[in-house]
Amino acid sequence: MALALSSRLEAILFASGEPLSKKRLAAFLDTNEGGVEDALNALRITLEDRGLMLVEAGEMVEMRTHSEAADTIQKLRESELSKDLGKASLETLAIILYKGGATRGEIDWVRGVNSGAAIRALLLRGLIERTEDKDDKRRAFYKPTVDALAHLGAGKLEDLPRYAELHAALAANEATDV
Repeated sequence: MALALSSRLEAILFASGEPLSKKRLAAFLDTNEGGVEDALNALRITLEDRGLMLVEAGEMVEMRTHSEAADTIQKLRESELSKDLGKASLETLAIILYKGGATRGEIDWVRGVNSGAAIRALLLRGLIERTEDKDDKRRAFYKPTVDALAHLGAGKLEDLPRYAELHAALAANEATDV
């Protein structure tokens, strides 16, 4: 049984965890932008009275938690902040630190798994920040914050243990994968 276009759209928006352009969605779904609009309208109806909603800003679309669930989400975030950073978050932070910043795709590739939850945990704690990727303005680029360096007792990235060696190794590995 083939999934409906709106269901495949939902899956893409859920998996991406960040805004995607309608043009890019059309390419992923092998349809035109009119098909994407129809699928968005169908998905919007499906999500009524649910905990998720579609957010559209011009040509960009993202699936987010519903604004009326803010109190519940706040409890979740407070609970997450009370826990120590797990192995996944520490690995993700190390990649971002030693690469000097990275996209989610780069982080996922290095770790070999989806890093969305780890990135979210680091963002919530203010250890990384999300900026626009200079190479592709549609992607997010994550870089370490001053708080992350201060938390680790480093005045700058170069003060991290074995920074030059590991930064060079990551860059060399990236160059061979192109």
